Amino acid sequence: MMKSGKPRRRKLVRRILLIVLLLALAAGIGWYAYNALKREYTTTYDTYSATTGSISNALSFSGNLALIDSASYTAASSSTVKTIYAPAGSDVKEGDKLIRLANGETVSADFDGRVNVLSLNEGDSVIAGDTLVQIADFSHLRVTFRVDEYDIGDVAVGQACTVTVTALEKTYESSIAAIDYISASTGNVAYYTATAYVDVNGDALPGMQVTVTIPQEEAKDVVILKVDALSFDSTNQAFVWMKNDAGELEQVNVTTGVSNGNYIEITSGLSDGDQVYAEAKVEETSSGGLLSGLFGGQQFNQPQGGPGGNMPGERGNWSGERGNWSGGERGTGTGGQRSGSSGNGGGGNR
Repeated sequence: MMKSGKPRRRKLVRRILLIVLLLALAAGIGWYAYNALKREYTTTYDTYSATTGSISNALSFSGNLALIDSASYTAASSSTVKTIYAPAGSDVKEGDKLIRLANGETVSADFDGRVNVLSLNEGDSVIAGDTLVQIADFSHLRVTFRVDEYDIGDVAVGQACTVTVTALEKTYESSIAAIDYISASTGNVAYYTATAYVDVNGDALPGMQVTVTIPQEEAKDVVILKVDALSFDSTNQAFVWMKNDAGELEQVNVTTGVSNGNYIEITSGLSDGDQVYAEAKVEETSSGGLLSGLFGGQQFNQPQGGPGGNMPGERGNWSGERGNWSGGERGTGTGGQRSGSSGNGGGGNR
């Protein structure tokens, strides 16, 4: 006697229904997890404002003041001091008499300067070789400073520079007078010696520390923007994100000029007062890595807009002007340092 096939069919139907229910449950759980993960992966934006300001770049180096002209005069033979014409601390001109010995020997100044050392009195005895008097020119001084191999290409003879005496907080105008291109290496970095001369009118003294500043690029009264506000496409074209009339973000290409690493000149694409947006950060939970894997690293909950619905790209490809950083010191003592400034309060609001 044959058994009925109906119980088997009922079992098969129940299994199919169970599988369908399990799949539906899994799909529901997956959809819920998908939306939950989306909420946990949110991109936020900072707002920046273009404004009118000025940007300037400069190279700065440390050095010390030194004498250019100094001379010590000695006795040619034994004698006594007969006449002192210029006491210690007095200013003398080239050719002025300084001291006369009883044997007729007379010492005169070879250059304009000041009597720096005079330890004799009239009537004192001297022997051959004794120092009689020393003069030095304290008005015209020299400063030498080291330029490392990274900056030597930006330093040239004839460049204008300023020399600031640290202790006096006084600045003097000068220019680069000479460069010794035979390097003096320190470790793995080659250094070259540059020289400038400065007229200090007796205020500064030899040995005082100074900062030599060589101005470079400058842009005055231009539209400037924080560098952080820039983005770049695959061709390294700079652009910013701005809101259109519909309140959506759209990509606006800009042309850049002088930069100091903090602010950059915008030569076209933006006007004073324009607001732009840049990705600030991505808030993730521990599930962020899973979300990135599930959805190809895309970013959710961002304002829609831009060409083809694309969202802001990476901002790490900027390779703008070199000075524009406040570059770190290289070496110690007389090492060079890059610096820059943005004037007139320019910048973006965060």
